[in-house]
Amino acid sequence: MSEIDLRYGHRSVTLQFEEDRFRVLAQNELKDRPLSDLDIGQALDAPIGSPPLEEIVSPGKSVLIVVSDATRATASKQIVNLLIRRLIQYGIAPADMAIIFATGIHRPVSQSERLELLTPFIVQRIRIVEHDAYAAEPLHLGELPCGTPIEIDRALGEYDHVLITGAVGFHYFAGFTGGRKSICPGLASARTIEATHMLALDFEKGGRRSGVGIGLLDGNAVNEACDRVAELVNPSFSINTIVDDLGRAVGIFAGHWRAAHRQACGEYLTSHKIGIDSKRDLVVASCGGLPWDINLIQAHKTMEMAAQACNPGGTIVLLAECIDGLGRSDFLKWFAPADSRALESLLREKYEVNGQTAWSLRTKTETFRIHLISNLPEDIVRMMGMIPANTLAEALVDHEKTRGFIMPNGASILPVVTK
Repeated sequence: MSEIDLRYGHRSVTLQFEEDRFRVLAQNELKDRPLSDLDIGQALDAPIGSPPLEEIVSPGKSVLIVVSDATRATASKQIVNLLIRRLIQYGIAPADMAIIFATGIHRPVSQSERLELLTPFIVQRIRIVEHDAYAAEPLHLGELPCGTPIEIDRALGEYDHVLITGAVGFHYFAGFTGGRKSICPGLASARTIEATHMLALDFEKGGRRSGVGIGLLDGNAVNEACDRVAELVNPSFSINTIVDDLGRAVGIFAGHWRAAHRQACGEYLTSHKIGIDSKRDLVVASCGGLPWDINLIQAHKTMEMAAQACNPGGTIVLLAECIDGLGRSDFLKWFAPADSRALESLLREKYEVNGQTAWSLRTKTETFRIHLISNLPEDIVRMMGMIPANTLAEALVDHEKTRGFIMPNGASILPVVTK
């Protein structure tokens, strides 16, 4: 009998398992080591597809630094501190810098989260701008092919240079996180976010649009729309990290906002895709603790990856504390329609971003038996089509002999059937 610790919020839950029944799908953590400040400095000195940062910025110019919010692990504490120190060395005064969190339609970043993401030293010295996706007067940059206005936070037009930071990971319909997503959806208006995200659904044929999915960029309508918005902003420089299971930077790709991101995505796909002989009837998946299980909307990303390894009709056991609840106060309204088809019809009439997340979740509850171990009220879990469980033992009571997979950091691993 072996055992593994599965992270759950700030703590871990131990699972004992038989090795002949379960395969653990995870990276070899021994291969990666956290990057030192020197490692990061060397990457900044040799940017991808871009002049060095010192040749881009100059004294007297203003700089806006884009940082991910608390629903992402990006190693921002280390990256932003080093970046600001460099900018000061290049003659940029702290008074000419500002930081904006790419919250999209998420809630604002709290003061305690600011301190954790940036350190008290930075929070006390650098101005922080709050993004509001529902602002009355966003900056207008044109129109998407569908005719929807391209609207972004006005702050992006008020600084001489925009520098974007973030982490690359899998995204269930944009292909990958990071890069252009710092601008759209991160700093776009709610109207623009909805127009780009609704491209994930094919309202004529039904279901997910062809070309949209995990690890896909070329031919992915959502990625291409977000890329179009970012191109109009044309950030001066970008820093993309790959983080380990503890949120520490183990890879860095700095330089041109598109070229550096593309290279990071290629590296991430190679290192985080795991081949499996076939799908199995049981998958036990942990989101990896905070921030990956901060709310249900974020935890759904782990459910998506677990679904890649589970046979239809099989069981997924998901550990997601959801300390921040569902992630949106209006999320439950999308579970009123009878099934995913009815929900898709509703989205066709009145699309909202989180309605698509609900649709994706409902397609899984209709395909798999999903046990959720969380802090969410049991009636809410059942309303969403899942089975609430208090412990792993409770969720696994009917699976004493079932062969399965264990995914200790589910959102970061893409299982791919190789036979």
